Amino acid sequence: MSTPLRFAVLTVSDRCSAGVREDRGGPAVVDAMHSLPGAQCADTAIVPDDADLIIKQLRSWLTGNHPPDLILTTGGTGLSPRDITPEATQQILERRHDGLLELARLRCYSITPLTYLSRGVAGTVGRCLIINLPGSPAGAVQMLQSLLDVLPHAVHTLRDQATHHPPVAP
Repeated sequence: MSTPLRFAVLTVSDRCSAGVREDRGGPAVVDAMHSLPGAQCADTAIVPDDADLIIKQLRSWLTGNHPPDLILTTGGTGLSPRDITPEATQQILERRHDGLLELARLRCYSITPLTYLSRGVAGTVGRCLIINLPGSPAGAVQMLQSLLDVLPHAVHTLRDQATHHPPVAP
């Protein structure tokens, strides 16, 4: 990748935002992203399970001086009534990309069938890709790792820098 892939991580959790529980999901996602050569964390944040606050944080990154190429959220994708990260994310997406999380769920199913309980969404706003990951640190990292082989090409394509298509894995 010609310029580093810049990413931001948003943890969505009532308990973590209140300081009642330590955020382990966000740091785990940051660590997993650093396995991509040249990936740079632009910012991290923690917000409660509140649609307005999720949207406000996502928009602040998207409208900043140097928006990230990729925003990863962790948390709020389950079946609990407070899990509203996908609904909040959908409010700002310009284009959905359902295939990314279909791929992640398919690849993670052999590790745990619970992967299909995550309601996360993915899509783009301008030249930024947003992906919702589960709140469990292990689940978030597993889903993210299942996508690491396609994320650089996705970012290149969003930047309009894709020159070839990577070989298809068997």
